[in-house]
Amino acid sequence: MTYIDGFVAAVPKANKEAYSEMARQAATMFLEWGATRVVENWEDDVADGKVTDFRRAVAAKADEAIVFSWIEYPDKATRDVVQKKMMEDPEMGAMQMPFDMGRLIYGGFETLFIA
Repeated sequence: MTYIDGFVAAVPKANKEAYSEMARQAATMFLEWGATRVVENWEDDVADGKVTDFRRAVAAKADEAIVFSWIEYPDKATRDVVQKKMMEDPEMGAMQMPFDMGRLIYGGFETLFIA
C-alpha cells in the first residue's frame, strides 16, 4: 500500500509564483528519487472553523493562503530513502523557501485504502 507525506503551510499570497516554482523544482527531485506523485494545492475554498481550521493550524495571516500538499510513495521504505536524499542534497538545501517553514505542518501517513 502507498505511503503519504502530507503538508499544510501558510504562504504569502504575493509569493504564489515563487512557491509554485520552488515546489516544481522539489517535485522533480522527489519523483527522480522514487516518489510516485506530488500534489500541490493552493487555497480556493477554505472556511474558517468555530474551534479549529487550516488557517489557525498554521497561524496564517490575512495576507497568506493555505497550501495543502502531499507526496505519494510506493511504500514507507521508499519514502525513507527519499527523505534521506532530500536531507543530503545540496541543491535542495540551497532552495529558498518563500514561506515560514516554522509554521509548516507535516507528517507521514500509512494509507488505509484508496477508493
